[in-house]
Amino acid sequence: MDLLNTLVDKGLRRELPTREEALSVLATSDDDLLDVVAAAGKVRRHWFGRRVKLNYLVNLKSGLCPEDCSYCSQRLGSKAGILKYTWLKPDEASQAAAAGLAGGAKRVCLVASGRGPTDRDVDRVSDTIKAIKDRHEDVEVCACLGLLSDGQAERLREAGADAYNHNLNTSEATYGEITTTHTYADRVDTVQKAHAAGLSACSGLIAGMGESDEDLVDVVFSLRELDPDSVPVNFLIPFEGTPLAKEWNLTPQRCLRILAMVRFVCPDVEVRIAGGREVHLRSMQPLALNLANSIFLGDYLTSEGQAGKADLDMIADAGFEVEGAGEVTLPQHRADVAAAGGGCGSHESAGCGSHEGAGCGSHESAGCGTVCGSASEPAVSEPAVNEPRTDLVAVRRRGAGTDLAPNA
Repeated sequence: MDLLNTLVDKGLRRELPTREEALSVLATSDDDLLDVVAAAGKVRRHWFGRRVKLNYLVNLKSGLCPEDCSYCSQRLGSKAGILKYTWLKPDEASQAAAAGLAGGAKRVCLVASGRGPTDRDVDRVSDTIKAIKDRHEDVEVCACLGLLSDGQAERLREAGADAYNHNLNTSEATYGEITTTHTYADRVDTVQKAHAAGLSACSGLIAGMGESDEDLVDVVFSLRELDPDSVPVNFLIPFEGTPLAKEWNLTPQRCLRILAMVRFVCPDVEVRIAGGREVHLRSMQPLALNLANSIFLGDYLTSEGQAGKADLDMIADAGFEVEGAGEVTLPQHRADVAAAGGGCGSHESAGCGSHEGAGCGSHESAGCGTVCGSASEPAVSEPAVNEPRTDLVAVRRRGAGTDLAPNA
């Protein structure tokens, strides 16, 4: 297929595809799906080999968020029966992180619900980062606390944070339909603050909220312009008790096409399969490792994930290997800029690939982080709606905030 050959060539050169090319990936048929995966897999292996980075979420403060993000089980007015608790103490968070690190994770993502941190909250998280790094000197720590005020990103970096996550989630044009208590511009501003402070920026999206193909391409192109080092791709977990509980719009094949499109647009960044992979990719999860080079290990913020051992078995059985603590995730040209504390857009020919929800809108799969037509080809029909699999949506009842052992 000429389209795929073109996209592979562009990916290996870190060249931005056209919008029409990105839309065409989403418009490919199921008959062409394995060809799409194989093509995007060439780009993934060129920049990241067969390594899979493991990340582990620690939910520092769960529920009771004042924001109204429609996808979020922790939102204002949510009737989802999730765990609710206030801030974990530093030693409690450190113990939770240790479980993930023992399972092979090299990055810990510290997440807290809320619009954004107060200065006292930044102090709490700083103490937690110190507690974790005192026990695990080489661990990467990503904070995910919502909208940042001036100076807070710098304080987190001084405390030892390596990265900051804040997802764009969906396109600017449709953002107001998902959230009304803050704006798309607020989210962009926080990513820029984190990047300017020298933190590795992590920002991604949520698929499956009823968005169009154009919305998906818009948000991924916006992410490339923001130039994060990692892009988490979340697939909506339709929690009962939230406004999007009836949105079951994804099939495994569609999820794979979305991941392939993200890889082609952002070829040399850490593309992470985040929340919802067990719900929507299901038995196709191993195939997705050909597209993404990063996953979360074990459970998510408020829902249970696949067993940690099953994650490790899946990686090995698919012919991939867990990325070691001493290995550098990013390609050298990006790693050099990150080490120098480069700010947003500081990469050569800035833009993700041209050379990681939480906090405010801390949705289920946020973190360090939830669609087929082409402008140049005939439109195709909308994909069949996925059958609801509410049996795969299980509220987390173990790990942080409980007395039970975590899933790692």
